[in-house]
Amino acid sequence: MSGKFITQEDMAWGKSAIGRDAIVSSPKETGARNIMVIDAIFEPGKQHSFHHHPNQEEVIYVTEGVLEQWIEGEKKFLKAGDSCFIPAGVVHASFNSSESDARIVAILSPAIGEEGYEVEDVFDRPPWNTLRPE
Repeated sequence: MSGKFITQEDMAWGKSAIGRDAIVSSPKETGARNIMVIDAIFEPGKQHSFHHHPNQEEVIYVTEGVLEQWIEGEKKFLKAGDSCFIPAGVVHASFNSSESDARIVAILSPAIGEEGYEVEDVFDRPPWNTLRPE
């Protein structure tokens, strides 16, 4: 396979815990072996609370709105054009505490499994369950 074009019409948007998301690239969707890309819209009040990807690095790039981003115990508000890098195994979280959608592109590497994505939630464990009151 020499590559694949992915148009907006090709992307299957679905409802999720954060709002809406679509896979841009994964082993299942494109045959990619080393990269997983997700386009995601965090609706107001939605979140992906504290979690980590044991064997994947991640870049989160904000394309619209403002996202409250945590890496371990550090919090920053990222706006369109801002990004962050998260090493494999590092706990992080993303919250939309605004009244408008926040849109991101998440890039994870390497792709793991057919879906390309592994995650372990830790939001219910100390110290993560005490960092941000819900």
